[in-house]
Amino acid sequence: MSIHEVFMPALSSTMTEGKIVSWVKSPGDKVEKGETVVVVESDKADMDVESFYEGYLAHILVPAGESTTVGSAIAYIAETEAEIATAKSLTNSGGAVATPTPEPVATTAAVETPTLTAQNGSNHREGRLVVSPRARKLAKELKVDLNTLKGSGPYGRIVAEDVETVANQGQPPAAKVVAPQPSTPAISPVAPPRTAPAPTPVVSGATASQIVPFTTFQNAVVRNMVASLSVPVFRVGYTISTDGLDKLYKQIKSKGVTMTALLAKAVAVTLQKHPLINASYSDQGIVHHSDINISVAVAMDDGGLITPVLKNADIVDIYSLSRTWKSLVERARSKQLQPDEYNSGTFTLSNLGMFGVDTFDAILPPGQGSILAIGASRPQVAATTDGLFAVRQQMQVNITSDHRIIYGAHAAAFLQDLAKLIETNPQSLTL
Repeated sequence: MSIHEVFMPALSSTMTEGKIVSWVKSPGDKVEKGETVVVVESDKADMDVESFYEGYLAHILVPAGESTTVGSAIAYIAETEAEIATAKSLTNSGGAVATPTPEPVATTAAVETPTLTAQNGSNHREGRLVVSPRARKLAKELKVDLNTLKGSGPYGRIVAEDVETVANQGQPPAAKVVAPQPSTPAISPVAPPRTAPAPTPVVSGATASQIVPFTTFQNAVVRNMVASLSVPVFRVGYTISTDGLDKLYKQIKSKGVTMTALLAKAVAVTLQKHPLINASYSDQGIVHHSDINISVAVAMDDGGLITPVLKNADIVDIYSLSRTWKSLVERARSKQLQPDEYNSGTFTLSNLGMFGVDTFDAILPPGQGSILAIGASRPQVAATTDGLFAVRQQMQVNITSDHRIIYGAHAAAFLQDLAKLIETNPQSLTL
């Protein structure tokens, strides 16, 4: 007999929690190996999760709309129809997991995690503790010794509620004892699936406010921004005249070309001359990327931002680049991007000029060496080379760079060449 336990997979390197968007399969449905069974909301996209096993979806532990930590069980898959009832019996109506004794319940295996064997409800497997990521983090914060705990999660797994109980009471929770019966397995208590908390009212003075919990997407943004604070950065600004670029845009706009694609193309072509600006820091040294992939920040309708990537923007023609950009934006806002389409960038553009912003500084994304903030192009009175004054369309750009690998002269030289391309030879962007 074999019943497989499906776990919440880690769909990206930064993902610690996932939300079940929908179950594609219902309990009792046949499941083929490689077939999509559930849709999970990762950090920045909704992803299809495929089954590693063939069998029947026997029982769903985490319903649609609820969240759980990476590595937590979300469903059971039974190899045969006859085992569906057995899989269902692993949980009672209160969410407790049944573990027959003295024989192991079943061999369980995780989606994208190593195979584990249940050991009579013990919280030790192969000589190590089985602890949920959230419980381990909480135990460290509350200074609770995990070795003193009896896990109440599936197969003796230590969950956050076990740690909180010890921290609140000062002693390990007593194991719940159930009288043995010939045909009924022993029952161990387990915390019910964690649901997304409702907005919490907060009273401040004479007014009442509400706290709305962060979404999975917003939590990912928070983690990235906090990580950025540990990087020593510097900023350099530059003024670029855009008369030639604006004229070119008007000429080819009807062919589907976007200003975003033009700016990305100009930056990518300039990066060919400045590979260090396209590089990133690592503990082993400077990472020089073989491709020039331009991430462009896009505001999401429900808050936050995502950075779809224009891959090989330096060598892809401007018309194909524009079509790709439109597709990326549409799929980004419907949360249909694949991870490689938003986390493979080597340089980032943030353009608030479309909102009329004159100048701003951008926060360096984790894993990249530079980000360019682009302001609005506006008519300005400027001095000409012959000593006269003229009205020019000008925009302010500010680059933020990782000072561990990039220095001021490097950033200044890059901006100088970018300005030269945009001001004197924008037509080359169409070649």
